[in-house]
Amino acid sequence: MKRISTHVLDLMRGRPASDVPVRLERRESADKWHEVSKSRTDQDGRCGQLLAEDVLTPGIYRLSFDTSAYFGAHKMATLFPVVEVTFQVQDGESNFHIPLLLSANGYTTYRGS
Repeated sequence: MKRISTHVLDLMRGRPASDVPVRLERRESADKWHEVSKSRTDQDGRCGQLLAEDVLTPGIYRLSFDTSAYFGAHKMATLFPVVEVTFQVQDGESNFHIPLLLSANGYTTYRGS
């Protein structure tokens, strides 16, 4: 099964970041993106499958996390109202898990398993 998933952890609160709006896009040209799907993280801070179909075309993808909505719901300000993670899918690759470790004033990400 082909998959793009994510997991958002709130480092300040020491727990999963639930109800974070997440958008997956695929780049069509240098300045044009196509929305693949939208979702929200579940109670465990996860979006288990962001591909609308079992199709993962090689190319450049972007995950956008609406962190202002998340921090606003917790009555906190954030330096980064949107976090965008851009990554490349090579021919033959089929599984991408992109975790986001988040605080109000910083974030980090990596390719998970």
